[in-house]
Formats: sequence, C-alpha cells, structure tokens
Amino acid sequence: MEILTLGNEKLRQKALPIEKIGNEHIEMAAKLLETLHREDGIGLAGPQVGFTQRIFAVHVDGDIPRIFINPSIIETSEETYKYEGGCLSIPGVNCNVVRPKKIKVKAWDEKGRAFTIEASGLLARVILHEYDHLEGTLFIDRISEEMRTRVLEKYEKVRGKKK
Repeated sequence: MEILTLGNEKLRQKALPIEKIGNEHIEMAAKLLETLHREDGIGLAGPQVGFTQRIFAVHVDGDIPRIFINPSIIETSEETYKYEGGCLSIPGVNCNVVRPKKIKVKAWDEKGRAFTIEASGLLARVILHEYDHLEGTLFIDRISEEMRTRVLEKYEKVRGKKK
C-alpha cells in the first residue's frame, strides 16, 4: 500500500463509519499493519492509504498490534503534555504537539469484537493521532500558525531533496 502525503485531498476527508465488519476489513487490517511495519511507523489510519472508512492500526513497542474500527474517544484527561510528533503522511518533519495525557477509547477489532481501552503515554498519543486522521485532521492542525509555517517549509525542503 502507498501512503498518501500532505496535499492529497483524501487526508482531509472525514472517514465514513464501517456499517458491517467483514472479510475486506480483516484484509485491510492486515495490510495496514504490514504497511505500518514496512514504513517503521507506530500508527496508520485508513485515510492515509486512500481507504476512507473508520479504521486504523497501532503498534507501539512493548504492546500488541491493535486494530481500531469505528473508534470513539469516550474520555480524556484534563492533564495534557507536550511531545514531539510526526506523521507518515508528512515525512521528514516533527514538532511538539499538546494532547491529553490519558484517554479511554471504545472500538471494534477486525473480527467485530467490541473493546474498551484506557491508554496513557505513547499509546494514547498514537491513538489520538490516528483518530484525528479519521476526522480529516493532521498534527499540523494542532500547532500554532507560526510553528505550522516552519514545519511546512521544512517539509517542502525535505520533499524537494527526495525528487
């Protein structure tokens, strides 16, 4: 699977709910994880590969790979913290992003089983980042205008070197 990069309009579309989880979603989950591992990432959402439904994969070191289908963020902590974040769809750039420290999420796995997970630290950040992709939001939307300008300038330089 090819990862779409900044400028592709599919990254800005809100993903559609999955009505019935079936074989295509089992296959999509496997492809998302395969692509995630190939690209040495820790999270990858359907919209990043042109699949406009509400599914994402997460695999943080020390934890099991997880698939989230139709996730809902049901709780976030008031406590936040800043961390350096990046994105496979905006390769080569990172910047500090502020997010809730802890979250609670309800979702379904690729086999249609509902689950609820409480997450903190890196796992919470990755889940929130991938959830944003389902909403058509990128991490650069969560930073100041000044910082966004610097990140986009750096991205253009990085992208220009790869051509």
